Amino acid sequence: MSAVRRRTRAYQPDQVRDALLAQAEFVRVAAHQLTPEQLARPSGLPGWDVRTLLAHLARQIDALPRLLAEPAPAALRPQTDLNAWAVSTAGIAEDLDAQTREAARAADDQVAAVDAAAEELEAVVETGVREDVLLPHRFGAMRALDFSVTRIVELVTHSDDLTRATGRVVRLDRHALAVTVRALADALAAKAPGSSTELRVPPFVAVQCLPGPRHTRGTPPNVVETDPVTWLRLATGRTTWDAALAAGRLRASGERASALAAELPVLA
Repeated sequence: MSAVRRRTRAYQPDQVRDALLAQAEFVRVAAHQLTPEQLARPSGLPGWDVRTLLAHLARQIDALPRLLAEPAPAALRPQTDLNAWAVSTAGIAEDLDAQTREAARAADDQVAAVDAAAEELEAVVETGVREDVLLPHRFGAMRALDFSVTRIVELVTHSDDLTRATGRVVRLDRHALAVTVRALADALAAKAPGSSTELRVPPFVAVQCLPGPRHTRGTPPNVVETDPVTWLRLATGRTTWDAALAAGRLRASGERASALAAELPVLA
């Protein structure tokens, strides 16, 4: 884990709680609408069908209750944050894949698993958005509020996966999408610190990143702008820089702007 230390954005507990519960509910509703044929479709993620993707979503919803049920960490202060989490997930991808496949084999009814996970989440979410509670995360002790933000990122990302795999639109809660876009943009700024290039994802966030000459006023010479869903897909490796440019969903101006492509994805 080698994230650049950078002050993380402040998130309001009540907004995180509401966004997390809303997106979990949208996943639950969508799961009940899937047909057997849709469950058998490829998810777009390597080796996973939609049924396996649902197993992963159930695990993401249930992750907060699971960690809250474990003994509190010995650490007295957080040892990891949102930026460190985002750039470190690639390192545990194989482990997460194995856990997801095991969950898919262990449960016959993934829709029921999503239902059960959502009920567990609702029962503990008030504790799960506290800033003074530490959870025993594998990357080091993590504030419960920050971990709940990571669950929003996971649910929004995989809700979009589910939409693309099945053709059935899974709603994205506006606040959950905003949290996800900001968290991924902040992680990019921590991964590639600097002030030469501005990433804009209206209406949610603008951050400066990449080393190089710093601009001090007016419009920066290097600007990258895209919409929230395209940024989500770029930051998580669901689409490429060239594909987004070709589709007109990404605009990059200035000689340094294209250097941002080398820093993507942020979360993989």
